[in-house]
Amino acid sequence: MSKVLLETHGVSKLFGGLTAVDRVDLSIHEEEIASIIGPNGAGKTTLFNCISGFYLPEMGEVLFEEHPIQGLPTNKVAELGISRTYQNIRLFGEMTAIENIIVGLHPRQKNNWLDAILHTKRFRVENAEAIAEGSRLLDFVGLSGQGDQLALNMPYGAQRRLEIARALANHPKLLLLDEPTAGMNPQETEEMTYFIKNLRDELQISILLIEHDMQVVMGISDQITVLDYGTKIAEGLPAEIQANERVIEAYLGPGAAALSEKFQRNKAK
Repeated sequence: MSKVLLETHGVSKLFGGLTAVDRVDLSIHEEEIASIIGPNGAGKTTLFNCISGFYLPEMGEVLFEEHPIQGLPTNKVAELGISRTYQNIRLFGEMTAIENIIVGLHPRQKNNWLDAILHTKRFRVENAEAIAEGSRLLDFVGLSGQGDQLALNMPYGAQRRLEIARALANHPKLLLLDEPTAGMNPQETEEMTYFIKNLRDELQISILLIEHDMQVVMGISDQITVLDYGTKIAEGLPAEIQANERVIEAYLGPGAAALSEKFQRNKAK
C-alpha cells in the first residue's frame, strides 16, 4: 500500500442549522485515483472546499503529508501542492488560453508587482519561463496551438481541459476534479476518462474527483467514498460499492437494494 497523502478526520461543516458535512473521515494515497459520489446535496463539493481552503471546518482536521492544513488560505494550500477545478468552469473568458495557464503558475513565481512595473530581469526571465510552461501544458492536455484563443471562444470540452491545464501549472501532488465530465457527450466523456487516467500515470500524482457518471466512476477509481446528507455511508472498491445496499437505496430509494438483488438473481438464471 502506498503512503497516505491526504487525510480528513471527523471533518464537519455547518451552514446555520444545516450540517453539510458530518464527521467525514477520508484517506487518499499517493498515485491513487479516488472518487467521491453521492446524490445531489450530499456534501461532496463542501468537502472539497474544506480540503482546498475555501471553507474552515467547524470540527475535525485535514492533513496533507501529515501536516494540518485546515484554516490555511487557499493560496497557501495551493503552494503545498493541492490544485482543483470547479463544477462550473471558472476560466477568465476574456483572457487567452495561455494567459489562463500563467495565472495558475502564480504560486510558483517569485516576482512581484514592482518587478512587473520596472520590467526587471527576474520578471522577464519568469515571464519567458511561464510562456514556455504554458505552451508545454497546452500540448500535454491536447490543446496544442490554441494558446492565443480567448477562453470564452473555445469549445466546452476544450475549456474543461484548459481548466485542468491551469490547475496542473501549480505542479500539484493532489488534483481535485469537481465533475470533470459534466455536460459532456459520450465521446467527450470517454476521452476525458482516458485523459484523467493518463494524468495519474504520466505525472504520478493523486487525483480525487467528484463525479455523477457512474460508468466513469466505476471504470477509473481505485477507491470510492459515498456521501449522503453529509455523512459517509460507504467506502471501498468499485465492485464493493456497486453491491452496497445503503448506496443503492441512497440513489434509488427504499427497497431498491432488494429489487436490484432480485434482478441480479433472475439475470443469472
